[in-house]
Amino acid sequence: MHRRVHFYTVGLVGVFLLIVLIYNFTLSQRVERIPYSEFRNYVNLGLVKNIRIGGDIIQGVKGAGTEGSGKETPFVTARVEDPDLVKELEKHRIDYSGEFENAWIRDLLSWVVPVLVLFALWLFVFKKLGPGGSIMSFGRNKAKVYAGSETRITFEDVAGVEEAKEELVELIDFLKNPEKFRNLGGKIPKGFLLIGPPGTGKTLLAKAVAGEAKVPFFSLSGSEFVEMFVGVGAARVRDLFAQAQQKAPCIVFIDELDALGKTRGASSIGGHDEREQTLNQLLVEMDGFDTRKGVIIMAATNRPEILDPALLRPGRFDRQILVDRPDINGREKILQVHARPVKLGKEVNLRVMAARTPGFVGADLANVVNEAALLAARRDKAEVGMEELEEAIDRVIAGLEKRSRVLTKKEKEIVAYHESGHALIAAFLPNTDPVHKVSIIPRGIAALGYTQYLPAEDRYLMTRPELLDRLCVALGGRVAEEIIFGQVSTGAQDDLQRATDIARRMVKEFGMSEKLGLVTFEKERRSFFLDNGMGSGKDYSEQTAREIDLEVKRIVDEMYKRVYDILRAHRDRLEHLAKVLLEKEVVEGEEFKRIVSLDM
Repeated sequence: MHRRVHFYTVGLVGVFLLIVLIYNFTLSQRVERIPYSEFRNYVNLGLVKNIRIGGDIIQGVKGAGTEGSGKETPFVTARVEDPDLVKELEKHRIDYSGEFENAWIRDLLSWVVPVLVLFALWLFVFKKLGPGGSIMSFGRNKAKVYAGSETRITFEDVAGVEEAKEELVELIDFLKNPEKFRNLGGKIPKGFLLIGPPGTGKTLLAKAVAGEAKVPFFSLSGSEFVEMFVGVGAARVRDLFAQAQQKAPCIVFIDELDALGKTRGASSIGGHDEREQTLNQLLVEMDGFDTRKGVIIMAATNRPEILDPALLRPGRFDRQILVDRPDINGREKILQVHARPVKLGKEVNLRVMAARTPGFVGADLANVVNEAALLAARRDKAEVGMEELEEAIDRVIAGLEKRSRVLTKKEKEIVAYHESGHALIAAFLPNTDPVHKVSIIPRGIAALGYTQYLPAEDRYLMTRPELLDRLCVALGGRVAEEIIFGQVSTGAQDDLQRATDIARRMVKEFGMSEKLGLVTFEKERRSFFLDNGMGSGKDYSEQTAREIDLEVKRIVDEMYKRVYDILRAHRDRLEHLAKVLLEKEVVEGEEFKRIVSLDM
């Protein structure tokens, strides 16, 4: 109701000003403005019919015939101090009169309207600053508060993070039955920090804890504390904890904690004092509140290495819970959760979909299911099938199909041989993943073709032979171009980047170089507090750097020769696979196996 009245008030003021402006505009269009000298000439010639003398202006009517138009014309001129004017008017028998000046409209336009405009702007600014619309709202926190009944997300809606859920069961038990802990004198940890890559479900997990415990849930981002005004962030922290104490037991969740909790003194530029003050206030509040009242702090970050050590010490964020990328079993459970509202065909096998998506996080899998549902609806299907799910995975991995990107015959041929080279090297080397699909359909921003692999299982370690075989697969496309066309194209730029990166990490990080030995040259990125600098630097000599570069080049060159020998020995299969690709554009895994196993 208040918002509607405010809207009508602003509307009426606007309409009134519009009417005044239109009136003044139309009046100025009808009345002729003339100089005072011309007005005196008309008076002396007796051409003025009547006038009305005001405080600043003189209005009147010229008689017919003055402009040769045969009709009377209204005019207006500025009033000038002229003591002989009245005598001249009486001499020529011109009717004249004065008027009492009604200045309320002028006063309204001159000072009342500007005051109203400034008042409206003042109201607008302070409404934006906070719900109270007052100067005190600067320090009010911007947390979204969900009542216990409003948080309908539970652990059933979170899958693929079983270890993290087990860690949080104790917290839920405390929020539901705090007396059990108090009677034994136990103290629940003050803070729980969820660590993991983006999209793994950290925020969803925090909401599920509140939903399971049925307690109020305060949710806000770390960046919402800091403003351009000094002291606002610290005031918001105090206000947040004051509100949380009033609604205890409850959960306060700070997303993207790294935006607020970066190591103090790590910035080399000005303007970070306000953030540090806000962080200091957060540390003070976390020390000052009592967990026995039931206020639990949860936070999430994907950059724990840059957090201030004071945040991570016992008594603040006591528990650090890893929310990692799900394994194949976790991905299958996540797909099952997201597929609940979707009509799936009987042939859909979510286990196969989970195997096809290594490295995917919960957000990626939710996107896959949604894309598949949209594709099925676009094709007017009654249910989502494996075809839509497969295409949805391709979309997430490589981007949208670019059927409109027309390649020349020569370019299409180069892409076909390039992708065939990748696929055949993966088939002929022992430590690589099976080929799932080879395609020369352009996708995404720059991909003119792609080869997909289907890992048999999730891998967490890699041996030296496995790394070298992966390096060879990356070089397969460029070598195939050289063998068939005698020259290479720019299409292998990303492949060379990946191959060089593998070789450099083998030399610098993994100690897999026989020449340089069991030494790592990659300086660990330590916290700024311990390192007392802006970041890691090169802690080896220029001579050693040159030897590293030479060793990296040697590894890449040796693998290039290895790939060249393999593809030259199987050139017939390379040409056959490329011809099939040019004809069909896509070769699936089973057909690819048949082509590789053919006797040629």
